[in-house]
Amino acid sequence: MTRTIPRRVCGEIEGEFVLFLIGMRLNRPWKLHRWLPVMLAMPRMLQELGRQPALGLLHARTHVGLRSALVVQYWRSHELLDAYATARDKAHLPAWRAFNRAIGTNGDVGIWHETYVVGAGQYESVYVNMPAFGLGRAGRLREAAGTRTTGRGRLAATTGAE
Repeated sequence: MTRTIPRRVCGEIEGEFVLFLIGMRLNRPWKLHRWLPVMLAMPRMLQELGRQPALGLLHARTHVGLRSALVVQYWRSHELLDAYATARDKAHLPAWRAFNRAIGTNGDVGIWHETYVVGAGQYESVYVNMPAFGLGRAGRLREAAGTRTTGRGRLAATTGAE
């Protein structure tokens, strides 16, 4: 079981980072043969990224609903994310090509992603009675005290100008 931190903490990452949201939606859930290969591709990619930290993934967390799945990912940089997405010797590009061959735009399975490049001073977070989570897992946890007591203070602290 994950250890709960019984106090106020905040997550911080040095410098710029990327928040990458990627997901899928089962438009025709009865077509198991269409969506199961798509769903199984993501764990393979996350395992590959977990074994090779130099590829740039800092942390990922998967959320699953009835007809959809979402993976929240924190990356060191957009350049590393793009390099992984386009690398011929990594799991993503073959999976993307397989999706386009098998599904394409037939409507059986929807996939999507959003990429946010986040600069220093552009984010803040707070966690109370939580295990290390989100930014706190991707970066480091700091006490949400002193200048980090308020959202404005935490935002200023992420610029490095405390």
